[in-house]
Amino acid sequence: SPQALVADYELVIRTLQEALATTTDPQRLAAARGWRVFKANEGDAKGNTVYVHVILPAVPGFDYRVSLLVDEMVKDLPPDLLAKYRDAFASPPSKLSLVDLANMAVVPVAPPAPAPVVPKKPGG
Repeated sequence: SPQALVADYELVIRTLQEALATTTDPQRLAAARGWRVFKANEGDAKGNTVYVHVILPAVPGFDYRVSLLVDEMVKDLPPDLLAKYRDAFASPPSKLSLVDLANMAVVPVAPPAPAPVVPKKPGG
């Protein structure tokens, strides 16, 4: 059922949250500091629950795959938990690589002026 799939996904996210909250690994701690998971009140066009992971700033080189981290970090992992997590996806996860356009809390900085075009001399 859709509710069971949502519960399975959220259980894995909470399991990872608990593992990251108790880790002593500096890279994992740094990754956890900038990682938030949001659940949309609205579903997608097919009525599926939508989750958004915001990672700001991202730790360079860190592998944010939830299933990998849970598998590595949770000692007493129920044998079917990761299979339930995999089966909870209505469609493959998508990744957006975003460019920082505007921080609304600071005065904007003018974009750099284009480099001047220097005409070439004939024969040069």
